[in-house]
Amino acid sequence: MAHYAYINENNIVTKVIVGKDEEDLPEGISSWESYFSQASGLRCLRTSYNTKNNNHLTGGVPFRGNFAGIGFSYDEALDAFYPPKPFPSWGFDENILNWAAPTPAPASDNFVTWDEESLSWLEV
Repeated sequence: MAHYAYINENNIVTKVIVGKDEEDLPEGISSWESYFSQASGLRCLRTSYNTKNNNHLTGGVPFRGNFAGIGFSYDEALDAFYPPKPFPSWGFDENILNWAAPTPAPASDNFVTWDEESLSWLEV
């Protein structure tokens, strides 16, 4: 089972679907990406359910940075999906292909959340 993301003219993901694996191509279809793109009129790219922060969760090869979600952006140069920026102070980290806080989250057994006003992590 494979997943595919539909991308609008602004490179924003508008829909994610479950589709067929690339090996299961009927005669006359070069790729499911091109088939879904032609059928919808939107660009369609495969996305990996097992990829997050440019890391494959089961030890495989990461694919396109992150599993795409509605509202995610697609960066052509990086060939990667990434979520919307969560806070104004966060910067994009090209190693993880995702946004990162100005300071790393503290090691804690408790839940921590980012506080944009104080630019710090708070334990909840």
